[in-house]
Amino acid sequence: MVRQIQIALHLYPDGIFGPLTEERVKLFQKDNGLAVDGIVGPATMAKLIPVRLKKSRRSINEIIVHCTATPEGKEYSVADIRRWHLKRGFSDIGYHYVIHLDGSLELGRDADLSGAHCTNHNAHSIGVVYVGGVATDAKTPKDTRTAAQKAALASLLTDLHRLYPKATLHGHREYANKACPSFDVHRDYDHIFKSP
Repeated sequence: MVRQIQIALHLYPDGIFGPLTEERVKLFQKDNGLAVDGIVGPATMAKLIPVRLKKSRRSINEIIVHCTATPEGKEYSVADIRRWHLKRGFSDIGYHYVIHLDGSLELGRDADLSGAHCTNHNAHSIGVVYVGGVATDAKTPKDTRTAAQKAALASLLTDLHRLYPKATLHGHREYANKACPSFDVHRDYDHIFKSP
């Protein structure tokens, strides 16, 4: 992620968040009307490396929300998830979008391709996952979404609703005997899908 930030800031991408990178982040924040703290949080990341959502060429009628079922507070990358899914025999990461602990959004599988995230529902759905979903014991289901993840998920779902206004919202647990995504998707986000 540091390399991506450095590339966006036109710096040599050495992967080290040192004083030069921090100074360039502060300058970027000042130029973009952001809080100047040198930290690449969700607001800075959104302006620095905006994720461009593309409308799938597939007919989409469901947006399905998942959790990675990983311990609270422990971050995992798209590369990690892709590795897990390749080990299970998938051709790529199964989800289309991944929301990290800091609220940053990362692309997974291309939206034009069917996902591998919900049996019998992949062909016409978009799979969204947030990192977390279980307590620190790594087995007890728990809503571990950070405030940044909650906001990022609301923003992503709003954008997806605009792209696919006829799609319905679902939690993975509606289709599988598991707690995923460890919270009530309808309670928290149905209002987005009821708006025009």
